[in-house]
Amino acid sequence: MTTDLVRIAGLYRYPVKGLSPEALESAHLETSGYFPGDRLYAIENGPSGFNEVAPRHLPKVAYLMLMRNEALARLRTRFDATTHRLEIEENGREAVSADLGTEEGRQAVADFMKGFVPHELRGAPRVLASPPGYRFTDARDGYVSLVNRASVQAVEDLVGAPVDPLRFRANLYLDGLEPWAENDLLGRVLETPDGLRLKLARRTVRCAAVNVDPETGIRDLAIPLALDRHLGHSDCGVYAEVLNGGTVRLGEVLRVVG
Repeated sequence: MTTDLVRIAGLYRYPVKGLSPEALESAHLETSGYFPGDRLYAIENGPSGFNEVAPRHLPKVAYLMLMRNEALARLRTRFDATTHRLEIEENGREAVSADLGTEEGRQAVADFMKGFVPHELRGAPRVLASPPGYRFTDARDGYVSLVNRASVQAVEDLVGAPVDPLRFRANLYLDGLEPWAENDLLGRVLETPDGLRLKLARRTVRCAAVNVDPETGIRDLAIPLALDRHLGHSDCGVYAEVLNGGTVRLGEVLRVVG
């Protein structure tokens, strides 16, 4: 066992795949569950064959997402998990306020997207809700995503420009590790004071979504290419499994054990 410590420097959820993050002060994770309130909805980019009764994981290109639809980063969203109401702002003005728990609300968001990214649609957009036990994560086992902020700083050196950590759209951002140390911790566990245990399961392979500035929506960097050129891979961050449920809090210190 080791006494290595890391600190939670950021907590985020992404209620709708491809849309803006929501910062949190704390989150309660369930054993073997996904990050709460994360990737609950996705916007289907034309018919994908997704079956809500018998869901199976589909590639991210089935949905509107930053890898191909960088204009989404210009939108600012707020989601109320109690009422299921999503508010979308464009250029500082409310464009949509809709209850995603209703067909009418989901259609209102789909209609907005028809006008917002009309030339990027392969068919009629449709807002999909995640069935129980399923989320619209990029990876089948993307239960909780973590990013080491020291690794993001190392990426800045590789690309020669500032890199906003939010480009990586993680749930937990960590301080206290050396750059890329997370890659050597696979199989080990992060443990909070109240007993939450996260097992670091596998590395996160990055796509062109991280090239998009989360504030401007401009595709201005080539991060996966720089990673591959300098390090021989395009990984930044890790996925974790929830071995034991509990609450994680912003600023909290976790132990690396195992």
